[in-house]
Amino acid sequence: MALAVAAFAGMDALLKLLAVTYPPMQVATLRGASALPFLLLPLWLTGRWQLLRPQRLSMHLLRGALWAVVLGCFVFAVRTLSLANAYAVFLSAPLLMTALAVPILKERAARHSWVAIGVGLVGVLIILRPNAGIVSVGLLAAFGAAVGYALSCLAVRVLTRTDSTASVVVWAIAVMTLLAGVSALPHWVPLESRHLPWLVGLGMLAAVGSYLVTDAFRHAPAAVVAPLEYTSLLWGMLIDRLVWHVLPAPRMLLGAGIVIASGLYLIWHERRASLAPAQPSLEVAA
Repeated sequence: MALAVAAFAGMDALLKLLAVTYPPMQVATLRGASALPFLLLPLWLTGRWQLLRPQRLSMHLLRGALWAVVLGCFVFAVRTLSLANAYAVFLSAPLLMTALAVPILKERAARHSWVAIGVGLVGVLIILRPNAGIVSVGLLAAFGAAVGYALSCLAVRVLTRTDSTASVVVWAIAVMTLLAGVSALPHWVPLESRHLPWLVGLGMLAAVGSYLVTDAFRHAPAAVVAPLEYTSLLWGMLIDRLVWHVLPAPRMLLGAGIVIASGLYLIWHERRASLAPAQPSLEVAA
């Protein structure tokens, strides 16, 4: 998971660079199209195409549609925000996963969990606090991406019970690429040759990150894996400083700190509950 977060941070930096030239949905399309060859290459080399056989096709289609929304919103967000600012809002996704798992997956959440979720959303409100009465559209897009990501991760919880990692990853990327491509066609901008190395890097990082994060949640409890997602803020701040020479404002850091603290408390509390045999398991949805 630690390596997946690092890979995705590098991928997001390339998305931000590409978003200067291309519309958000085209960047999402390029992200998917560049990743597919790297995702399919291991299957071609080993001849294990049977791993792609979907057991829950409707769930794969739903997750692909969610990813189209997630990437479209996130690319728009990083087009107008720094990586760290976008991550500060996006990191509310683990809290949203836990909240949404109650009505969708019929999981139970203790009172402590709801308190943590509420406090974390206060942190989001601090980040979203409007300037001059206007909420940043980029910040709202980042929150929309967080909601879509939370729903997508709940779909992964269901899919990994029956489908292989390759199936979960490839189908989502393929469906997302198709949907984003159809949406991007009316405003498609011709590709510049100087961006080809970026697309290769984008594909490699996206493929590696997708496989790693899916396997992380398959082989380790969410309470162990999920905290590492918060290291993305550190990567975002580092990349922002090195590439764009900016750092997040104190208000953003305050809100992000509240969101992260709430998420870590929620994970710790639910991990503690899951280790107690007499208590119901409250594993974080991921």
